[in-house]
Amino acid sequence: MWSFFSRDPTKDFNYDIGEPVPGLEGKSIWTLHNGKKRGTGEAVSIFMFDVKAASESQLTVAKGAFKRIKTLRHPNFLTFLDGLETDKVLYVVTEWVTPLETYLQNDDGDSKNGLAISWGLHQIIKGLSFLVNDCHLIHNNVCLSSVFVDRAGEWKLGGVEYMYSTQGPDSYPPVKIFPALERYDPPEKSEARSKPKGAVWSSDMWGLGCLIWEAFNGTLPKTSSLKTLGKIPKSLVPCYCELVGANPKTRPNPAKMIENCRKPGGFMKNQFVESMLFLEEIQIKDSSEKTKFFTSLTSSIDTFPPMFCKYKILPQLLNAFEYSNAGSSVLTPLFKLGKMLDTDEYQKKIVPCVIKLFSVPDRSTRVKLLQQVELFVEHLSTDIVNNQIYPNIATGFMDTVPMVRECTIKAMLHLASKLNYKNLNEELMKQFARLQSKDDQGGIRTNTTVCLGKIAMYLNPSIRQKILCSAFLRALKDPFPPQRQAGILAMAATQNFYNLSEIAQRLLPALCSMTMDPEKGVRDQSFKAIKGFLAKLEKVSENPELLEEIEREVLTGGSNNSSGGWAGWAVTGMTSLTSKIYSKTKAGNTSGKNLSSPRSRQGTPVRKTTPPRQTERKTTPPKTAVSSSQFTTDNWSQNDSGWGDGDNWTDDSWVSGGTSTDEAKRLREEKKKQRQQELQEKREARKGAMKLGAKKMPQS
Repeated sequence: MWSFFSRDPTKDFNYDIGEPVPGLEGKSIWTLHNGKKRGTGEAVSIFMFDVKAASESQLTVAKGAFKRIKTLRHPNFLTFLDGLETDKVLYVVTEWVTPLETYLQNDDGDSKNGLAISWGLHQIIKGLSFLVNDCHLIHNNVCLSSVFVDRAGEWKLGGVEYMYSTQGPDSYPPVKIFPALERYDPPEKSEARSKPKGAVWSSDMWGLGCLIWEAFNGTLPKTSSLKTLGKIPKSLVPCYCELVGANPKTRPNPAKMIENCRKPGGFMKNQFVESMLFLEEIQIKDSSEKTKFFTSLTSSIDTFPPMFCKYKILPQLLNAFEYSNAGSSVLTPLFKLGKMLDTDEYQKKIVPCVIKLFSVPDRSTRVKLLQQVELFVEHLSTDIVNNQIYPNIATGFMDTVPMVRECTIKAMLHLASKLNYKNLNEELMKQFARLQSKDDQGGIRTNTTVCLGKIAMYLNPSIRQKILCSAFLRALKDPFPPQRQAGILAMAATQNFYNLSEIAQRLLPALCSMTMDPEKGVRDQSFKAIKGFLAKLEKVSENPELLEEIEREVLTGGSNNSSGGWAGWAVTGMTSLTSKIYSKTKAGNTSGKNLSSPRSRQGTPVRKTTPPRQTERKTTPPKTAVSSSQFTTDNWSQNDSGWGDGDNWTDDSWVSGGTSTDEAKRLREEKKKQRQQELQEKREARKGAMKLGAKKMPQS
């Protein structure tokens, strides 16, 4: 039993103590060590005080600091986690931090460092304001060695060894143990243990001035060096001069100091500080303010310090998404910051959010997710894509809003490589067949053609043989010119996936008929494709032994990029052509509007095109949704409709779905003029020819 009471309590200490961290030598009674919590491996910092090697006065100061830091709870002070007090040693465990001096020495010193300092000083002043105005305490040790930086770059106040109260019998500053700390004493403390003159906060504000000097110029060598500004920014100079003034009565209250620095043109009046303050109060902001903030945050992230983005802003965005109803506006900055995470962190923090977001029925959220799918698709496993994400995405193929259907089609380009056999070759092809034959938007039909051409390499060879030729031939009969052009380009881009007999008997005859198309762009692409296919046939005719080599990829997997030589123009031609078309209509794009309306049929405006007189037909939107189960891969052989999509091809050879209000207006005007002309001809015909000698009556 006695052995139990004589056990060393340090052996039961739940933390492993690592190597000491330099930076506090000769300035603090504590030795800083890195540490880890047993069991979890969580990184912590451990402040250690050797009781046996210390004097009585040092032990008194250490015990007072131990008691003070346990009770002082504030975001701008070191976070106390655990502690241990024995007759041999004193341990204080806090969140993982590093001395500010070490942090500044390791920083690159660019403009981002200035932003970090502006926010760090803001937090230190805020902590001093809490101490002086709310707790009626004086820190009495504000300098470079008493400030620490956590993993997120947040500055935290420590060094509470010499803290004292502003009220009562103990309202005198204690004597500092280390001579190196005397350089930070204000001029009015030259007389030993004299009560400070001026306001109670004057000594801490003098220390703040010393901290500002050291943050930009390094360790303060002597008090007189404060007269030299060095690298202190001009916007901070007026406030700095107030802090280091000889008259303690002119030094501002910490709260007033923040107010002065936050004035227009002040050192803390910048986008970074504004963003950090907004994130701290995001729970009380309304939806419009959050949307405006997240929209502007995306463009500002690149100018922020990386550590703040990864460990401070990203967790705040995740919390905003989870708890504060931030909406879809948080997605863009969230995915942009997600790039900073490693694979394991991304799987833990971002992927669960993605899975949850795809189950949300809100259309604006779904569209923003689909538009940014390339940012996170590489981090999604095939099981997650097929079992948790694709079933939700597939509902977008039948959405009543064209914009949702359009974005769903485009997303397949990034997801196709991760879809299993059933989802890719059966379910997705059923949806594509339905969109080709039933969708009333020319833009969406065209985008389906583009997507099929680009994901053909992932299709099962037997399914691919049944689908490609029929689908692209159907596109040639579509009344929408960009759709016909997309069909030709898709044929050429996938030329390695056709038998030579199929080229000679099906593709070339159809392409020859397109050389008389009303649209010159369609005719030009037809001639290019014909020349390429003929060259391929001629090459085999000259040397039949090449047949097996040329048709090697027909029944095997392949890549569209393997279409070498003459077909290279088709792969890049789809992008360049559609981007050119899109640039003409981008200003009038309204496809993102009215996404919340379940019956909205408004799409993205398409460019004005002259429809072919004989092939143009009107398409009527179906009154009820058609089940995808009614379509199989055999539907590709039907010739009643074409693959397609609008004429504005975006950055990746896409066309923006929807009908053109300008085109519809033009057609109405033409019909109106035609009808007026016909009525005029009928009136003249009723009047008949005038007889000789007849008097012409004036028209009223």
